[in-house]
Amino acid sequence: MKIGVLGAGQLGRMLALAGYPLANRFRFLDTTGHPSAGIGEVMIDTDQKHVQSFLEDVDLVTYEFEHLPVTLVQAIEAEKPVYPGSEAIRVCQNRAEEKALFDRLGIPTPAYRLVDSAESLEAAARELGTPVVAKSITEGYDGKGQAVLKDPAEAADAWKRINHPRLIVESFVDFVREVSIIAVRGRDGEVVFYPMAENVHVDGILRYSLAPMPDLDDSVQHTADEYIRALLDELDYVGVLTLELFQCADGSLLANEMAPRVHNSGHWTMDGAVTSQFENHLRAIQGLPLGDTSARAPTCMVNVIGREPEPSQVLAMRDAHLHRYDKSERAGRKLGHINLVADDHASLLKRVRECAALVPDAPEVRFSFED
Repeated sequence: MKIGVLGAGQLGRMLALAGYPLANRFRFLDTTGHPSAGIGEVMIDTDQKHVQSFLEDVDLVTYEFEHLPVTLVQAIEAEKPVYPGSEAIRVCQNRAEEKALFDRLGIPTPAYRLVDSAESLEAAARELGTPVVAKSITEGYDGKGQAVLKDPAEAADAWKRINHPRLIVESFVDFVREVSIIAVRGRDGEVVFYPMAENVHVDGILRYSLAPMPDLDDSVQHTADEYIRALLDELDYVGVLTLELFQCADGSLLANEMAPRVHNSGHWTMDGAVTSQFENHLRAIQGLPLGDTSARAPTCMVNVIGREPEPSQVLAMRDAHLHRYDKSERAGRKLGHINLVADDHASLLKRVRECAALVPDAPEVRFSFED
């Protein structure tokens, strides 16, 4: 089967690498003018004039990047099967729509307000109580399009810096840790869930993901499973979906945001799970049986950002798996990741710190279960 992929970044690259053993072939449509997949057939189409040519020789379409024109995805849907469907992109591109969906399905979130001016931003900050985080309704990711207000008087400056006509303002959450749940839904409605991961972000960018968590109560995993299942079923979703959450001290979960694609916090599955998120996404969209999502062993993903480590030093470590994206170095750019696997969590943590010492600018890491 030939699979068309909207977007041509590292996620598309890893989809292709997972698909070649299934005899899949790949054609990528890049709308940014800066493709980095480095694999398969890549078509650059910044003005949407080559979509028909892209579709001529593909059996179905998926995407690795949700910041696409919804009208483009809808037009493609009229000609070829698209998984996940355009409704998932429409909702995920707009934080107001996303929060409304969470509310409708009974998935709890931090308290929030929608604002359309510096004055209403200030009023929301006063009502919710600072600190609050203000985010653009659309277009922001990896910490972009956001500002933290520690005082309502900072509203005018925050409004100017974000420079967006509508914002969502969220209360800060007194959480124990940031976690994510990744699930896969097949074309027949079958759903499978990966073990939840604990995630460590710095400046809005994911730096570490560890799964499975040694102190996670089964009831918390079950709650997360039910939240994401509700989203999958409501959207009639096919493929991998990610839901990022805050876990509070009492074990309760508050939804932050979702991503309609394979996700950075699921990269650990490439070496730590029976079936990777990438292979399972491809199985799902092709109508194939879904693979086992069990963890083989405790695993931690270390993101490589901005500058790369010396490969030979990383590969000299026991059970270290280096995944490079073949990108040039640039501040803030995702260049690769390292998956570390160990027999137990104590050995894994030791290995993570040894690895972090080799990765330029890697932040110090401490997971919640170490307390």
